[in-house]
Amino acid sequence: MTEACIVGWAHSPFGKREDAPDLETLMAGVARAAIEDAGIAPADIDAGFVGVFGEGFTPQGFPASLVLQSVPELRFKPITRYENACATGSAAIHAARDFLAAGRGRFALVVGAEKMTSTPGPKVGDILLTASYRKTEQDIEGGFAGVFGRIAEAYFQRHGDQSDALAAIAAKNHRNGVDNPWAQMRKDLGYAFCRTESEKNPFVARPLKRTDCSLVSDGAAALVLTDGETARAMTKAVRFRAAVQVNDFLPIAARDITRFEGAREAWNRAYAEAGVTVADLSFAETHDCFTVAELIEYEAMGLAPEGQGARAALEGWTAADGRLPVNRSGGLKAKGHPIGATGVSMHVLAAMQLTGTAGAMQLPKADLGGVFNMGGAAVANYVSILERAR
Repeated sequence: MTEACIVGWAHSPFGKREDAPDLETLMAGVARAAIEDAGIAPADIDAGFVGVFGEGFTPQGFPASLVLQSVPELRFKPITRYENACATGSAAIHAARDFLAAGRGRFALVVGAEKMTSTPGPKVGDILLTASYRKTEQDIEGGFAGVFGRIAEAYFQRHGDQSDALAAIAAKNHRNGVDNPWAQMRKDLGYAFCRTESEKNPFVARPLKRTDCSLVSDGAAALVLTDGETARAMTKAVRFRAAVQVNDFLPIAARDITRFEGAREAWNRAYAEAGVTVADLSFAETHDCFTVAELIEYEAMGLAPEGQGARAALEGWTAADGRLPVNRSGGLKAKGHPIGATGVSMHVLAAMQLTGTAGAMQLPKADLGGVFNMGGAAVANYVSILERAR
């Protein structure tokens, strides 16, 4: 496959964006900026790939050409919308890579966006349930949080109460979020607050508290991708050493939900494709839609043996100064989770680490980065392994 590289990017603030009333405004904040960051002209873009989950978050159900509202130079270029639940952004990235590998063009623009906060809370929960198996999971108390509450319960039954580890993950990600200028919540909540049930931190879906759940957000991010040969002439480039997608059964009853087997398979295939192991990674951005997801992902990526993910959290392995910093951006937990933007955001932040441009988030060692973005409860699993090419 033709080598693909990221050569430009842009990222909006995540949060309740009252200054951005709709999807097209969010897209406008990043699309042209990413093209300019790549140092090319809008006319150089050969195709656009738009990631929007939608599903009721916006009345505009056909969003692909909204990019033209801010980048009219892309008129008459092919632009397509992609959706794969919470991995929507990564689905758009994979489509862009395929476009380049097929030799259909030299530059591809990927835009991920979501406008969530204008939707009433109960409807948000119902929309998120569309990423689960409605036939058997429709009535789970707590909605999509309830699905992950069941995952946490099953994990606790098998491996013991891991509430301390979940609080450590939440506290780490909130601490990291302080350094992210685009994060929705830039506040170090501390371990004690995250560990304790309170009026400000109630249970949402036992054993998960509010601090265990990612945030409802508005936001957007964008990337420009090109082929490896073209990237060699660019001012900066981040290469995909591997990019893997693995899908698993949709119903949680059809699999062992405590193991995230699809995520494990995606990581193993990515390591094999890149010729590396987890020990070679400098950092990872992983999908902490709920803290229990990050806990299980430690095991799926091979950082800790099965049932021992808590050690990674409690012994500081995944802290900013640990053996493998995880979610130095604050993750979905602090950064926010505008669904269509999340996968693109993860790749932007990884590219910034690898090029030494991550500001206060910058790690002293950032040679090889891993990104894990998942749709549903470990159903659509995407792993990228990235390194600096220029």
